[in-house]
Amino acid sequence: MSDVLLSAQGLHHWFGGLHVINGVDFRCARAAVTAIIGPNGAGKTTLFNLISGCLSPASGSITFDGKAIAGLPAHRIAGLGVSRTFQASHLFPGMTVLENVMVGRHLRIREGFLRDMGGRVFSGREETRALQACMEILDGLGIAGLAQQEARDLPFGRQRVVELARALASEPKLLLLDEPACGLNPNETDEMADSIVRIKGRGITILIVEHDMSLVMGISDHVVVLSYGSVIAEGAPREIQANEEVVSVYLGADTTWD
Repeated sequence: MSDVLLSAQGLHHWFGGLHVINGVDFRCARAAVTAIIGPNGAGKTTLFNLISGCLSPASGSITFDGKAIAGLPAHRIAGLGVSRTFQASHLFPGMTVLENVMVGRHLRIREGFLRDMGGRVFSGREETRALQACMEILDGLGIAGLAQQEARDLPFGRQRVVELARALASEPKLLLLDEPACGLNPNETDEMADSIVRIKGRGITILIVEHDMSLVMGISDHVVVLSYGSVIAEGAPREIQANEEVVSVYLGADTTWD
C-alpha cells in the first residue's frame, strides 16, 4: 500500500478567462494533516471542489487510494471514502446532535435511505448499529453529552464539532475541512485543533484549508502554499515559516505564526 492517499498532478481550471488553478501538483500522506494556505482568491476552495467532485478539472489528474477520480460526480467520490465540511454551517437546526450525525451515516447504511429529515431516519438493525457508531464518534470528540440537544441550541464552536462528527459518520479515509476555525474564538479554535488531532489519531487523513496560521502550524504535518492558482511552496510547517517568498508574497513582512 502506498504511503500517499491523495495526489494531484497538473491540475488546471478556468472560470471564464480566469485561470484559477494553474498546474497544481501536491500529495497527501496517509494518516497525516496536510494544509492548503494562501490569500483570498488563491484557488483553495476551487481545489477542494475539484477533489470532492463539485467541479471537474479542465485537465490534470487526481488519484485517491489508487483510483482516478478527476471528473467523477461528488456522490461517487464520497462513496469511495472522501468526506467534506464547509465554511458555512450545514446542520439541521431543529434536529438533535445525534440525528444530525445520523444523516452523515447514510453512505454506510445498507437497508433503505433517509426517509424523514425531521425524525428517526433509519430502521431495524441498521438503525441500532448506526446509533451505536454515531455515539462512539460523539464520544471520541468529547461531545457525547450533547447527543439529545438540538443543534440550534449549541454555541457556534460546538456546532462546528458536530459538523466534524457528521463528516466522520460516513467512515471516510480522507476528510476535507474547509476553514473549520472560521468564526471561532480562541478557545473554540483550540478545541477545534484538539478535535482534528483526535481524528488524525484514528488514522484518518486530513486535508485542511484554513486562514488561522496558529492552527495550521500547530496541527499540520505538511503545508502547501497557493498563490494565484499555483503552488509557490510546500514543506513542513517550520520550512514554510522560514520561506521568504511565502512571507513576502502571501503573509507580509510582519507575519506572526503563533
